[in-house]
Amino acid sequence: MARASPEAELSAVPPSRAAGWRERWLAFRHRLVARPAFQRWAAGFPLTRPVARRNARALFDLCAGFVYAQVLVACVRLDLFRMLAEGPLPPETVARRTDLPPDSARLLLRAAASLGLLTPLPDGRYALADLGAALLGNPGIGAMITHHAMLYEDLRDPVALLRREGGPTRLSAYWGYAGAADPAGLPGEATGPYSALMGASQALVAGDILDAWPLGRHRRLLDVGGGEGAFAVEALRRHPHLALTLFDLPPVAARARVRFAAEGLDGRAEAVGGSFHAGLPPGADAVSLVRVIHDHDDAPALALLRAAHAALAPGGTLLLAEPMAETPGAEPVGDAYFGFYLLAMGSGRPRTAAELARMLARAGFSAVREVPTRRPILTRLLVAERPAAERLSGSNV
Repeated sequence: MARASPEAELSAVPPSRAAGWRERWLAFRHRLVARPAFQRWAAGFPLTRPVARRNARALFDLCAGFVYAQVLVACVRLDLFRMLAEGPLPPETVARRTDLPPDSARLLLRAAASLGLLTPLPDGRYALADLGAALLGNPGIGAMITHHAMLYEDLRDPVALLRREGGPTRLSAYWGYAGAADPAGLPGEATGPYSALMGASQALVAGDILDAWPLGRHRRLLDVGGGEGAFAVEALRRHPHLALTLFDLPPVAARARVRFAAEGLDGRAEAVGGSFHAGLPPGADAVSLVRVIHDHDDAPALALLRAAHAALAPGGTLLLAEPMAETPGAEPVGDAYFGFYLLAMGSGRPRTAAELARMLARAGFSAVREVPTRRPILTRLLVAERPAAERLSGSNV
């Protein structure tokens, strides 16, 4: 009898035994890779040299990541990308316009070029590279880069943060609603800074969401946690027939009303202030939650989904859009960046699409599915429905 292939033999092994083989193989491999002698050999052997060099670069990039981020901060604070948008400049001109010593200006330009933000020209001048130009086209990214100074303060001692030993964080004070017993009672001055940041960053994702799920089939949208109306305004511009209710904390809703009036949309849009714990305005056939659920711990997140279910007309659609954990190709964004950001904020956590789908089902929604977006690294979109005919009891338990 012919012997089965190794792959077939492995597939016939019970899962527990197969897992044991894999674990033993990984343990052996990692012991080998951890040996300095092996590292030296791998760096010199032609077949393993490219892998060894990639790994060395990846490790160094992890160590130096904070420095790279601060180079970007310096470029944004000095408005370097906008300066170079007018055309390439020599280091001496950049030094004069940024009030930097010539050596410092040259250092910054070389550092930014090494990160792909600028392009050095043969004559010694520097021009924008694609990454630098992209930052100009996305003002919300610049706002987030400046905002990160608070996150860096909170991450000064990451172990203390993980152990919850450092006391109140800068981000928890900035996002006042995260730890407030009564978020609806926050004064306007406590909500203004983060509302402006939310508005700038929401503009990045509004088009992606509306491209993925056009609202032409809906008559009224309830935008929950809509901030000052960035997503709402884009939805109304694209769909002239659409009516809209924005719901957020009272001082935030007040600013949204001002924006609707300035945009000439106050006849089609209203902004309602309150707390979702007291219920959401009913009657919409679509509800949007744009980067809202990941800001909340599990219990309040589920309560918010249930409130959205209760407010939504039977047969209506829920749009849940946010960056998610374990996004293919963007795992560090969901699990590292947002994991630590929300930890410092003191509320919420990144969730996988499967976790969110289970929460939606518990809240009473059905037909949960993911609709692809242009840039899942920024936002993914889950769509769910409130069944048109629900049982009178137990549908959202």
